Amino acid sequence: MEPIIGSWEANMDHALTRSPIDVCSSRGEDAVVLGNLGVVRVLKVNAGRGKNVRIREGDLCLLMPFGVTDRFGYAELAHAYDAPGTIGLLARQSKMDARLLLPLPADTAHSLSQWASYGRYFTAWDNWSKAYGCWRTQIPDDDPAGHLVFGWGGGVAFAELLLARRAGFRVAMAAGSNERVAFLREHGITPVDRRRFPALSRPTRREQADRERHEQRRKSVEDFLHLTRDLSDGHGVAIFVDNIGEPLYDVTLGALARQGVVTTCGWKAGMRLTHLRGAESISRHLHVNTHVWRLSDSPTIRDFQETEGWMAPAGSDVLYGFDRVPDLADDYANGRIGSYFPTYGVNPL
Repeated sequence: MEPIIGSWEANMDHALTRSPIDVCSSRGEDAVVLGNLGVVRVLKVNAGRGKNVRIREGDLCLLMPFGVTDRFGYAELAHAYDAPGTIGLLARQSKMDARLLLPLPADTAHSLSQWASYGRYFTAWDNWSKAYGCWRTQIPDDDPAGHLVFGWGGGVAFAELLLARRAGFRVAMAAGSNERVAFLREHGITPVDRRRFPALSRPTRREQADRERHEQRRKSVEDFLHLTRDLSDGHGVAIFVDNIGEPLYDVTLGALARQGVVTTCGWKAGMRLTHLRGAESISRHLHVNTHVWRLSDSPTIRDFQETEGWMAPAGSDVLYGFDRVPDLADDYANGRIGSYFPTYGVNPL
């Protein structure tokens, strides 16, 4: 197969920074070719694979990032990340197990650029279904219109909030630029300008002794919690989509309503978390943690995207040429990309 458009993901940034793991060391390999989500074209099919092969030469497909799965079809190791011997989309051509290629719908109504960011949506679909299901175990009958779903993160959180809005919830999301604030508002999500709370993140080790920094944070946290109470009629956040992690985790918990759910499928800024188990139990907070999605659910999610138009809005992506992938990596790492959907082109059609 040959990749057409790849999606730049947080796991690629993690691999380059060698944190939270060094994937080369983990795989026992000197070099790793990254890129586990994107649109590819099938060049040749091994006929010896038998009747189970459902793809044909020339098909445009989505790469499913499953390196090693458990007995239920959930990912244990990710293709082109920590799964040994796997090659990602930053190679112009490679061989791949046919089970990882999901054909695009025939005569799709959406562009390849829109499809290229499907990984954020597939991940959001799985995480939202689990988080919403857990919330309903404690709040079985109440109208979602009286409850707030809040998110911070990126494209996954955005996609998840669109599902929450479809389910009838109030939805709001933090954003740190004029471009993203306008984008959220355009798509029916109440934008919360992160710049209003400049010291919201937990102080770094270097800042631990800085009393002024702690006071600034206390004020930012207080202002943020006041805002979430206003948005939720004083109740707090029913479901908080937190794909950031450690620097904001205590704020997430502080904003949660009783019987609230904190849900995550990512850890962009830190994965080691602490909380008071007693306080979480008394408040009946549920904690949902998911990773990727179930392989067998892939066709269902793809078909939902196609029929419902739940995907990256047309024109919302930013595309880097293959020779500018190093610039893409640097811009992503330093927060210089306004789009939630950064992509790179490899082999143009």
